[in-house]
Amino acid sequence: MDSKQKKAIRHFKEIEKLASELRLAADGWNEDWKTLIATLMSARTTDALTIPVAEGLFSKFDTIEKLSKAKIGEIENLIRSVNFYRNKSKYIFQLSKILVKDYNSKVPHNFDKLVELPGVGRKTANVFLAEKGHGTIGVDTHVAWISKQMGWTKSEKQEIVEKDLKELFPEELWGKLNWVLVRFGQTYKSRARKVKILKTIRKL
Repeated sequence: MDSKQKKAIRHFKEIEKLASELRLAADGWNEDWKTLIATLMSARTTDALTIPVAEGLFSKFDTIEKLSKAKIGEIENLIRSVNFYRNKSKYIFQLSKILVKDYNSKVPHNFDKLVELPGVGRKTANVFLAEKGHGTIGVDTHVAWISKQMGWTKSEKQEIVEKDLKELFPEELWGKLNWVLVRFGQTYKSRARKVKILKTIRKL
């Protein structure tokens, strides 16, 4: 491990100390399909808003089989508070049917199969897999922005940021990166304050 890697790990651990234990959209669900759909719903929507909306959806349709038989209009009414709810309702409608029909109601723990599902992009697939114990890095706006501020990447492109982070950090930390950086990003609402804190950490 070179000095650059050691420094990045040290800085990451400092960021972790300052991140509140906020529940994120992928956290705390008792079934894989709930984790995946809640993560999908959280795109461009805050976790604080997504979680209660997801709880409402899962209360109404408490199995993937029941959800697969729902009408799009029913889903729309339940998730109307999240951004792009019409598109997300369509994805949930299609995704639940595919999981029941093609995957025996189980969510595949395979990146290539996940990104084939409606509404599941690279970030959603990686966040889901990380939550389930796989070594993946979900790159969202928080992760990309903080990584650039810390000098861990020069890019804002999701796949390049992910590649840079995988080269910089040991695999045992990959699954933690999204959780820590998103929680840090949500703990401090002011961008100016975040910049100040991160600059201070970079000097350590």
